[in-house]
Amino acid sequence: MYKLIDLAIPIIKSNFSELKLPYKLNFAITYRCQSRCLTCNIWQMHPNNELTLDEIKLFASKNRFFKWVELTGGEPFLRSDIYDIAKAINDTNNIYMLTIPTNSLTNKDLIIRNLEKILNLGIPRVVITLSLDGYKELHDQIRGIKGNFDRVMDLAKALQELKNKHKNLSFYFGYTISRYNQGKLKETIEYVKNILPFVDFNYFHVNVGQISEHYYNNKNSNFIGEREAIKNDIRYLLKNRRFSLSPIELVENAFIRNLITYVDTGKSPMKNRSLEASIFLDSFGNVFPSIVWDYKLGNIRETSYDLIPIINSNDAKNIRKLIKEGKEPPSWTACEAYQTLVGDMHKILI
Repeated sequence: MYKLIDLAIPIIKSNFSELKLPYKLNFAITYRCQSRCLTCNIWQMHPNNELTLDEIKLFASKNRFFKWVELTGGEPFLRSDIYDIAKAINDTNNIYMLTIPTNSLTNKDLIIRNLEKILNLGIPRVVITLSLDGYKELHDQIRGIKGNFDRVMDLAKALQELKNKHKNLSFYFGYTISRYNQGKLKETIEYVKNILPFVDFNYFHVNVGQISEHYYNNKNSNFIGEREAIKNDIRYLLKNRRFSLSPIELVENAFIRNLITYVDTGKSPMKNRSLEASIFLDSFGNVFPSIVWDYKLGNIRETSYDLIPIINSNDAKNIRKLIKEGKEPPSWTACEAYQTLVGDMHKILI
């Protein structure tokens, strides 16, 4: 319970004043990836000199204010030390929530072994998101790997079994809408439900494809879909989601509703909380306001792994000024939108 209170305090504060320290860390622990996605070019990178475990431990020990951490990639389970990374951050930050996306292409048994060790750390909520962009043929086409869909289904079955043993585990399917799969969400959900009878609409989380030069490396890509087709997919999911008073489900519903607004207007639906509530750290130690905002604030290797000089720098002050003036890049992605929503709580129920 005390970990939940530790997270609730900065969330509540963010509704009344600007936070001095971010409570969420979006951390790309590696850019290595086995996928060949049409919407993302991370897989084309050949990363080297990524942060070592010892560097991550030092970073975690010097920045003890994170309560919610996302370990992303690339494919995060390609790091054989992912458990040690999670343990190092939890030991120093006492995190309430850990989220990890996966393409499901890493060996399933290896994922489950590492995940079970992570679950035993005592983190109250561990959330795994399985990337799924279509029914079998469509998903494999978008992801560029034959058999990827079957890997997702196999991992989902294993996670469902693990979920019965560990009450702190949740998992969802992360569906990114692009021109390659627009209008196919209903068919995808029905296809999955035929394979996995325990699945309902609340297992599906939708995002709209985003452009990010420093993260997805997809600045010149042409994958954005048609506005009405995308909105129809989002409305279909929103209409069929099971009602729940769970705080996470309420925030998710608000995220989906505002996603429609974002698609319709091309503008961020609410005031951005980048840098204030969360930051993005890449696998080389570079710090950015968010996953889509290509504004490098600094590198933790140049500040002895201390974030404070970076988030108090003149560049950071300029970012905060741009946000107040509404000049940040428009985006609405779960990595940052959830913090935006809980920082304006009365809008969650609207």
